[in-house]
Formats: sequence, C-alpha cells, structure tokens
Amino acid sequence: MAKTLDTVPVWDWGFFTEPKPCVIAGPCSAETEEQVMATAKGLVEQGIHMFRAGIWKPRTHPGCFEGVGAPALKWMQKAKQEYGLKICTEVASEKHVYECLKYGVDLVWLGARTTGNPFLVQEIADALRDTDIPVLVKNPMNPDLDLWIGALERLNGAGIKKLGAIQRGFTSYEKIRYRNNPQWQVAVELRSRYPELSIFTDPSHLAGKRDYIQELSQRSLDLGFEGLMIESHCNPVCALSDAGQQLTPEALGELLASLVVRTPEPALANKETIDQLRAQIDVIDENLLHTLGQRMKVSRQIGQYKKENNVAIVQASRWDSLLANMVEKSKAYNLPEEFVRDVFNAIHEASVQVQNEILSGEQPEQK
Repeated sequence: MAKTLDTVPVWDWGFFTEPKPCVIAGPCSAETEEQVMATAKGLVEQGIHMFRAGIWKPRTHPGCFEGVGAPALKWMQKAKQEYGLKICTEVASEKHVYECLKYGVDLVWLGARTTGNPFLVQEIADALRDTDIPVLVKNPMNPDLDLWIGALERLNGAGIKKLGAIQRGFTSYEKIRYRNNPQWQVAVELRSRYPELSIFTDPSHLAGKRDYIQELSQRSLDLGFEGLMIESHCNPVCALSDAGQQLTPEALGELLASLVVRTPEPALANKETIDQLRAQIDVIDENLLHTLGQRMKVSRQIGQYKKENNVAIVQASRWDSLLANMVEKSKAYNLPEEFVRDVFNAIHEASVQVQNEILSGEQPEQK
C-alpha cells in the first residue's frame, strides 16, 4: 500500500490564487540580463507573477548552450525586485540548492534526469531540509511511477510539505506527434494514489513545438491538474535553447485566455468532477487505440512472414490457448468473461483479415 504524502495544497503556498490554473512561465534558459528583464516585464503585463528560467542547463550533447550558471541568479533576483515576481529554477545538486537559497529563489524543481537518480534526489532533499521552499518534481524520463513517487517521498521525508509534481512526458523511441509521449495515465494514476498532491503539466516539453502547447494545456486542465509550467521568451527565434517550443509573453497571454477552466461545484470541491472522469476515459481510450495499432502492426509482420514461408493464416490451437489465457487473466481485472471473449475475437478477426489481404497480395506490407 502506498504511503500518504504529508503535503500542503498549492493554494496555500502563498504564490497562487484560485481559480486555477497556477501558471509558471519564463524562458528555457536565462541567457542575458536584458533577455531576463524583457521577458519578466512582458509576463507581468500578462498577469503572470511566477517567473522561471533555467540557470544550469546540461544538454544531451556537450557543446550546446548549457546555461550561464550562478551569475544568472542575480538577473532573476533583479527581476524579482523590480517587478514583484516570485522566481524559480531547476536544481540538480546540493550546490545548486545553496546558490538558490542565497539569492532568494522562491521555488525549485527537479528535472526528469535528476528524478531518475535517487542519490541526487536524496542529496537535494538533505540540502533543503529545514527550509520552507516549495519543490516540484518532474516525472523521470521513463514511465516509472514508483521512481517518481520515490523522489517525492524522499523530499517529503526531509520535511518538504509544499510539494508537487510536474508531468512533462516520457522519452519515446517511436515517431509520435509530440516531443515526449504524454502517457497521461501515469499522472492520472499518481493523482489517484495521492489526491492531495498538486500536479502541474509542462506542455512546452511535452509538445516540443509551440503549435501543440494549447491543446496539451487544455488536456491538463480537463484532467483536473492544478498548474502549468510554460516556456516564454521575449524573442523565441533567438533563444539559445528550445527555441521551437517557446512563446512570446503576448502569445502566452492569448493562449491562457483561450483555455477553459472547469471549476467543480462547491459540494464536489474535494472530489473528481464528471468532466475530469470523462477526460480520464479519453486518455484511456487513446491508449487503447495506440495499443491496438501496435498489435495490428505486429499482425502485419506475422502475415508477411506467413506469406514468405507458406504458413497457414489461422493456427487454431494457438488462438484457443491465447483466448483461454486472456479470459483467465481478465478475472484479476474484474472483467466479464463474455465481454473479454467478444473483444479478443473481434481483434483476432481483424488480424486474420489483414493477414489474408497480405497473403492474397491485396495489401502491401505496412511499416
């Protein structure tokens, strides 16, 4: 059984006010003092008061812009003082934490690579012990929910109660529409286990392109998540990192104005609304389609093999065994046997049809 996290709701951190979403915005990287100040000013004009920027930016490949480092915290501090902003950045070591505390950073987050390393997480947790600074934890690179939860537990164990998670998607080797695979079901499961935990979404890293940020932001709100972390740059085309996924402050303001925020009725304020539940169904249905597509791809490959090796399409004993196995496994999911038989028979019939078309030469092999 999962442990209970002792956390404080995001509305009690002193940074955000309802109605949601809570918005954190700013450039991928703090590049120059002028860029930081211009972006901060533009965001304040859009009503955004939590400013983010990457200070330390280790990249996948060396030689890329890897951030200015601690000197950029002075620019963040100046933006905080001049515009009344709260400021936040990513930390990946004990040293980063101490630098942030020295410059009055209001919130820190752990990146996906850091979350996946329990040694670093514990180091950061120990450095933050006895502080009151809020901490957000991005999901690890791979869809490992326990690894994500473990990072949250380490921080919570160090006394961090202003704690939240960030859904930024997962690395995918398949060609997909977005930069990262959302796999919303992982964040939905996290919400199911810890309904008291505040969850943000990072649609910028999910999308990889600014064209998709609005739809991903709306999906996040439909699922009932509390906040958004969106990258914004005063001149995105000149950005030194992730230029394609950053928005100008003005474009970000327009995007936020287009979002529909579904507030639950007062009597249901602490429960999932019907809209949130339906959004979860949508996510599950999309995952089913993806899985069925992958299964059909393998069926085509099998059909091509049978054609090349003159093998019969239907192997009755194989199918009978598979169906019996699925019916038996379905009991653990409390699924009716007749329903499971109907679903898998329909899938099998579609696979047989595809393979028959391949053997007859009516359908070319699909990659």
